[in-house]
Amino acid sequence: MNQVTYGDGTQADPWLLETPSRSSTYSAWRDETAEPPALVVQVGTTRLSYHLRALDDALAMLREHGDWMPLGNADEGKPVKDGTLEAWARDAGNPVGGYYGLRKGYRGRFANYVTPILELLGQVELEHGARNNRVRAV
Repeated sequence: MNQVTYGDGTQADPWLLETPSRSSTYSAWRDETAEPPALVVQVGTTRLSYHLRALDDALAMLREHGDWMPLGNADEGKPVKDGTLEAWARDAGNPVGGYYGLRKGYRGRFANYVTPILELLGQVELEHGARNNRVRAV
């Protein structure tokens, strides 16, 4: 696919991204007027949103982790493996005290949609295999 573009990350000029496996595309943008400020992800007709601070928080956690971390993508309600980015993004011990996702029923898939944004911003290295991808801070 290779359709990643660097817009300005607003709804009027969103980022066009690919999932880590490069199997599908989606758009994303920052909505700093939302309460709380949100990172909005549009996948076809489905809209997901995450705390905007997830970009900084995930990067800080990955830097502290210091090595590759499995993504562990999973929909909300599906089990996740310990030690994955997806598990961290749901853990009560993270900076927001639980899910970074803001819309109940659509709070999963954090690792699938947030890591390509961090990669686009030059903050992480991200693997792009068919599955079992990993991420690390640069």
